[in-house]
Amino acid sequence: MGFGSFNDDGPHKPMADINVTPMVDVMLVLLVIFIITAPLFTHAVKLDLPQAQSAPAPEKPETIALSIDGQGRIFWNNDEMAFAELQQRIVTASQQRPLPALHLRADKETRYDVIAKVMAAAQQGGLTKIAFVTESDKNPGASGK
Repeated sequence: MGFGSFNDDGPHKPMADINVTPMVDVMLVLLVIFIITAPLFTHAVKLDLPQAQSAPAPEKPETIALSIDGQGRIFWNNDEMAFAELQQRIVTASQQRPLPALHLRADKETRYDVIAKVMAAAQQGGLTKIAFVTESDKNPGASGK
């Protein structure tokens, strides 16, 4: 930063011009670095890769939505059915490969003995992947009443 001029006559005044030479020097150095390194980014190693066959990706298992309302009625993918028909469908579903997953949705007013009977029927029928579906509490500080 210059604080004076070349003539010594008169009071010394600061220079009002900005010295851009160091900035231009840095920019030119960066430009040269980028020019030299840019071809390295586009250079790729050429390989002759072998061909191989792999097994197809496994299928996702079917998901069965089993719902039980507050009165104990059972719904298989939104179709209402009796408990005897449920047992029959569970046995049929357990024959599928891959084994389907059972998503059990039960109303909070449902009696536990109904849920226990459904779970026992699923296990005896061969469906071992059982998941309970719940809803998250939107306001954890508030009571549910």
